[in-house]
Amino acid sequence: MTVLHGPLGMQSYCLRDFKTTDAVIAGFQQCGVTAVELSGVHANFDDVEAATQVCRQFSAAGIAVQSIGVQTLHGDVAKERPYFAVVANAGARYMSVNFPAGISAEQLRAIEGLAAEYDVLLGIHNHGGYHWLGSSEILRYIFSITNERIGLTLDTAWALDAGENPLTMVREFGQRLYGLHLKDFIFDAARRPQDVEIGEGNIDLSALAVALQEVNFTGYAAIEYEGDPQNPIPALQGCVRNIRAAFKLEE
Repeated sequence: MTVLHGPLGMQSYCLRDFKTTDAVIAGFQQCGVTAVELSGVHANFDDVEAATQVCRQFSAAGIAVQSIGVQTLHGDVAKERPYFAVVANAGARYMSVNFPAGISAEQLRAIEGLAAEYDVLLGIHNHGGYHWLGSSEILRYIFSITNERIGLTLDTAWALDAGENPLTMVREFGQRLYGLHLKDFIFDAARRPQDVEIGEGNIDLSALAVALQEVNFTGYAAIEYEGDPQNPIPALQGCVRNIRAAFKLEE
């Protein structure tokens, strides 16, 4: 059974110290990765034309733009419409998102409206124990008051940071699981996290593959490794090897 229904991708934020699009593309090519979740570090999503041109550069190099983000949405339709236009222009379907604490039902309706207009699926990024959307309890609440345009982009490492089990989250939220940030942490005695190659810390990639198969995951998957920002390529290549082996992906 197929674990991923699309190409294995990478969050461009992994290469945040690479300042030109050509340099980022070259880094992706070195890692053998053919899809990207494009970060705002590498494209100004307020400028639809400029961001669309960046997306075209990736596409021309054989790297599909699957998603953008993480974008904080407030339901300000005029301000946030460009983000959705960039996704549509890239031929993508996903955006990883954050909402401010205290967001209202009216704001969420406005966000759902934009998502429907542009046929985009929004995945909440569960950004750790310090963040209000890191909790499964809060995610259950958000999903109970929103429609299926709003789901989850599960960050496996930040789930660990929040004391959550990413496998349990896959199984519970599988029908609204739109994306994955494939990331791994180890923790010191003070519970401070440190990025490691995925599968070398606390994430069991083989067990994750089984959970994804159980829920028939059809979203996108992006590696995210935030260590060694000046030279992340060796660790990212290790992440690719580990995922390909555990998920039984073809080269």
